[in-house]
Amino acid sequence: MGGGGQLTEPGEPGTGGSGRVFTWEEVQRHSHRNDQWLVIDRKVYNVTQWAKRHPGGFRVISHYAGEDATEAFKAFHHDGKFAQKFLRPLQIGELAATEPSQDHNKNAAIVQDFHTLRAQAEDDGLFRVRPMFFCFYLGHILLLEALGWLTVWVWGTSWMLTLLCSIILATAQIQSSWLQHDFGHKSVFKTTHGNHIMQMFIMGHLKGASTNWWNHRHFQHHAKPNVFSKDPDVNMLHVFVVGAIQPVEVRNKKLRFQELVLAMTFYLRYFCCYLPLYGLFGTLALITFVRFLESHWFVWVTQMNHLPMDIDHEAHQDWLTMQLHATCNIEQSSFNDWFSGHLNFQIEHHLFPTMPRHNYYLVAPLVQALCEKHGIPYQVKTMRQGLADVLRSLKNSGELWLDAYLHK
Repeated sequence: MGGGGQLTEPGEPGTGGSGRVFTWEEVQRHSHRNDQWLVIDRKVYNVTQWAKRHPGGFRVISHYAGEDATEAFKAFHHDGKFAQKFLRPLQIGELAATEPSQDHNKNAAIVQDFHTLRAQAEDDGLFRVRPMFFCFYLGHILLLEALGWLTVWVWGTSWMLTLLCSIILATAQIQSSWLQHDFGHKSVFKTTHGNHIMQMFIMGHLKGASTNWWNHRHFQHHAKPNVFSKDPDVNMLHVFVVGAIQPVEVRNKKLRFQELVLAMTFYLRYFCCYLPLYGLFGTLALITFVRFLESHWFVWVTQMNHLPMDIDHEAHQDWLTMQLHATCNIEQSSFNDWFSGHLNFQIEHHLFPTMPRHNYYLVAPLVQALCEKHGIPYQVKTMRQGLADVLRSLKNSGELWLDAYLHK
């Protein structure tokens, strides 16, 4: 399930399925750190040892211990047949014929309808990539990088030109974030290796950061969005509390070598370009200010889709319901698509993380129709409303925390 690295060897030897049958009650007993079973397509797997070598990180797969992971497995793996090679040795049996396919009384009709929708999207070619889209996208990032440097090299380093340069570079940085995100979800190339190499290049050389750090956190977010103790994006108790539950409850409670090298090339490039123009202190100040601008852009875009939504404990919902309760969309426009890296289609992205983003708008009507059929709210906001809801949500969380703190 999920993955930010390469699969290089099959899982540890197992029974490969022994003809044993299990009940959901038996499966759910194996949901601990050192004892983890899960179910995919009614087959029961012991992933206790494999979790440690799971390319997407052990936490992603561990979040589904004792549960049905079928929908998450299909969502994260663009090549399910290849992934099955690693699952087969881990199979220890199947669910008993008398057991339902879903755990925790999940709605079987919703699960089946979503499976049908995904099959339709595959048949319609919505998982096929338009290579030129991503070529042009990378090209416009490199052009922005060059334009930022040329601005101050040709016309000088006045305050206004430095500010303009910073805005251009911050724009290149945020667009690089959106692009590495595509490769991280393996939604561009057919092979995991190709996606991984490109993500490392963009994340390392263009951004000076780590793909491992990003992937192992981000896949957890996708697996269990807005779920306490499982989604690292809302697991911030040591910093601040968010949502309607956490503020009330809180009172009771290695970089890889190649990534390091790539990250160093980012800083080497920056210093080679800007040290002759700004000196050491000025170059450090420029990088810091660019990071400051980019981080605000990044946080606003990513949080306006999640922070105002439900943030609660594990509810064991089906994939469609869980993602719709934790995500919302921002209305579509050419600017919004570019500004947010198509994350204004956050619902579709969470439902189909390996789908190329240029197809989100095509699958959105199908998702809306399915949500309407089952009475699941499908929220679409304006950009202004989405940004305002972030502030409103933080204000509400702060008031709840203060009330709980004062009346504990």
